[in-house]
Amino acid sequence: MSSLNQIRDVLTETAKDKTVIVCIGNTLKSDDGAAIALHEKLVGQISAGLINAGTVPESYIQRIAKMSPACVLLIDAVDFGGSPGEVKVFAAEQIPEVASSTHVMSLRFFADMLRQQSEAKILLAGIQPEKLSLGMKLSDSVSNSVTELAELLMEVFPPV
Repeated sequence: MSSLNQIRDVLTETAKDKTVIVCIGNTLKSDDGAAIALHEKLVGQISAGLINAGTVPESYIQRIAKMSPACVLLIDAVDFGGSPGEVKVFAAEQIPEVASSTHVMSLRFFADMLRQQSEAKILLAGIQPEKLSLGMKLSDSVSNSVTELAELLMEVFPPV
C-alpha cells in the first residue's frame, strides 16, 4: 500500500486537532465491510473520536457536529479505479470526481451535509474493493490494507 506515507502525512497534520473517524460500510457485501472491520480493530486503541456509521452515515451528522471536530475522516470502500486494497485520501471536494460508493446516499452528499453542520476539514480515505458480492469475508488484499491502515491510525492517534 504505497499511499500509506501520503495518508500518514495528511493525518499527521490534523492529528494535533480533534479528529473524528467515521467508518462507513456494509458487512454483508464482502469488501464493502472494510471500514467496519477497521472500526473493530480501532475501538479503544486510538485517541481520535470513532464512529461506526454502517450504511447510514447521515444518521450521525448531528452527533459528529456536537463533537466539534477540526477534521472528519470518512473511511469507506470506494471504487476509484485503483488496485484492490489500495487506499487513497481525498479532500471532500474531490469525492464526486474519484469515487463511487455502494450506499444509497453518496459520500459527496454526506460530506456536503456534514459541512453545513460543522466547519471541520473533511477527508475521505477510500479503500479500493476487490469484490462487492454478497458475503461477509474481506478479500485478502483489502484485509491486509485494513490491518495496515489500523496500525497507521494507532500510530498517528495513540491512546491518551
